[in-house]
Amino acid sequence: MIGKQKTLSRFMNSPDAALVVAAHGQRGQLEFSDGRLQAYVVKGRRTKVVCGDRVQWESSQHDDRVTVTTIEPRSNSLQRLDTVRATTETLAANIDLVVVVVARLPKPDWFVIDRYLCAAATMGAATLLVANKSDLKTPAEIVGEFANYRAVGYRVLPTSATTLEGLSELRAALAGNTAILVGQSGVGKSSLINALLPGADLATASLSRSTDEGRHTTTASIMHRIDGGGRLIDSPGVRDFIPAIRAGVAVQVGFPEILAAADNCRFTDCRHLREPGCAVKAAVQAERITARRYESYRRLLRSAAEQWSG
Repeated sequence: MIGKQKTLSRFMNSPDAALVVAAHGQRGQLEFSDGRLQAYVVKGRRTKVVCGDRVQWESSQHDDRVTVTTIEPRSNSLQRLDTVRATTETLAANIDLVVVVVARLPKPDWFVIDRYLCAAATMGAATLLVANKSDLKTPAEIVGEFANYRAVGYRVLPTSATTLEGLSELRAALAGNTAILVGQSGVGKSSLINALLPGADLATASLSRSTDEGRHTTTASIMHRIDGGGRLIDSPGVRDFIPAIRAGVAVQVGFPEILAAADNCRFTDCRHLREPGCAVKAAVQAERITARRYESYRRLLRSAAEQWSG
């Protein structure tokens, strides 16, 4: 359940703005309130637009593309740390729902999955864990991890683009929301989109041509319409994802079981590391909080400290 006004309806009530539905570098495609699509270029190298942005624009005097001049204030944004450049990169904006896709192959990186879930929580977006490729036999280890996620309140939805299991439920979850599909490379995000949206490949090719790319490159993001009024952003697959979280206290927001146990810690500013009287560490020792999730929390806390230590 989303506890805030839908980003899509806010866009439709802003006739002067256009919605970014494809983004690749300084180029992409806009959708206007009447449904028209138009290629764009960005004015100035410092302006970085992403899928989900609402932008102001002006007509070009040189070709049929428009020029994006201003990004309207974002309600939230999905950001990651670029460890190579030591900068923060925004992946998408104005998101209601983060759909994290997991599959038996490639082998799940649960720490990356936790980072996506934590990023969603800190940006105020709902989450959905999709257990894709459900037509294949799932190892007991993965079944156990899904059970752990369910136990702390996450919804886990089995899906298969082959048997179509879970697709109606997934479509219902997306309806009326602006969502982004994230996950490791190879988990089947493209197959899910093609199963949900017949003709998505054609739409992707059309959007890519409008950005002069000719194909959907691994660095491009594209937003698709979903029956029921929703939107789904197809993001590139990743090997790793480190959310840009500034404060250590924000990290525990992404771990519901840790946040709940923290109420009983001796100190209100407890980081749940070496502090005496820590209810979180006691819960880990009693196996009420899994050791793996606690280690995931510790890694993210360390990452947040390293990001902003300077």
